[in-house]
Amino acid sequence: MSKSVISSDKAPAAIGTYSQAIKAGNTVYLSGQIPLDPATMQLVEGFEAQAVQVFENLKAVCEAAGGSLADIAKLNIFLTDLGNFATVNEVMGRYFQQPYPARAAIGVAALPRGAQVEMDGILVLE
Repeated sequence: MSKSVISSDKAPAAIGTYSQAIKAGNTVYLSGQIPLDPATMQLVEGFEAQAVQVFENLKAVCEAAGGSLADIAKLNIFLTDLGNFATVNEVMGRYFQQPYPARAAIGVAALPRGAQVEMDGILVLE
């Protein structure tokens, strides 16, 4: 099976040895997105703003792959403070409608560049 690189200039450029996403067949594997503003490559301030920015970044990569957030089958959320769980749920509700993707929310000690949230996922295209 061949695989192809998916990228968008509407999401932050990769800051390491990875692609924004890889498409294999009708499945797209989304790399983790942290709340970097793609125009400045700087973190946005405040947890809610960071959650919004991560969803916007994921949305841009999904669209570059020919899909949308609604095509995400599995979403992983990494939080440096599980006390922000309710806020991330509320923000997620702005971006998704039922049926919601399968999801994990995991507490971690730290994330790149001091981000408070990171998300990755698996997108399945029709």
